[in-house]
Amino acid sequence: MLNIDKFIIGFDNALRTLMVPAQTLRSVPGKNLPENDLTDDDRKESSALMRVNHVGEICAQALYQGQALTARNQEVQNALTQAAREETEHLAWTERRLTELGGRKSLLNPFWYGGSFAIGLVAGTLGDKWNLGFLAETEHQVEAHLADHLHRLPHQDLKSRAIVAQMKIDEASHATMAISHGGMELPLPVKLAMKMGSTVMTRTAYWV
Repeated sequence: MLNIDKFIIGFDNALRTLMVPAQTLRSVPGKNLPENDLTDDDRKESSALMRVNHVGEICAQALYQGQALTARNQEVQNALTQAAREETEHLAWTERRLTELGGRKSLLNPFWYGGSFAIGLVAGTLGDKWNLGFLAETEHQVEAHLADHLHRLPHQDLKSRAIVAQMKIDEASHATMAISHGGMELPLPVKLAMKMGSTVMTRTAYWV
C-alpha cells in the first residue's frame, strides 16, 4: 500500500505546479538573443505553440510524479524524481516566454494535470520496466513534437526557438535514461493510443 505521506506530497506538488511560478537553476536558453519584432500573426503563432509546450510540461510534471509514487525500485523512483526536476525548468522557460509574448496559459491545465497524473499512477503499477518504457516512448513522442515546432515557429523568433531546441535535447536525454534503467519497448497499439491522446491535447491546447 502506498504511503499516505506520498499522496500528501503529490497533492502539494500539484498545487505548486498549477499555481506557483516555476523556478529554474539553469539560464533560460536564448536569454541573450535579441527580441526581434514579430508581426501580429507571428506573435500569435509563437504564443499558441509555447502554450502547447507549457501544457506539455504540466503533463510531464504530473506524469513523472504519478510514476514515481508507484515505482517499486528506489533507483527508478530517484531517476523519475530527477527527471521531474529538470522538467520543472522547462515549465519555467515556457511560462516566462509565454509572458514575454503576451500569451496566456491553457485554461484546461488542471484537467491536463489530473489526467496525466492518473496515467502515471497506472503506468507505475504495471512494474518498473513498463513504467520506464512508457516514459521512454512519451519522451520520444515529445521530441518529435518539439522538432515539428521548430519548423513551425517563426524564424525571427530566436528566443522561442532556443528554448524549444534545448527542451528537445533534454527530452532525448530523459528517454535514454529510461531505457538505460531497463525500460521495455511498448506494443505498437499502445504507442498509437498515446500518439492519438497527445494529438488531442496539443490541438486543444493550441486554442484553449
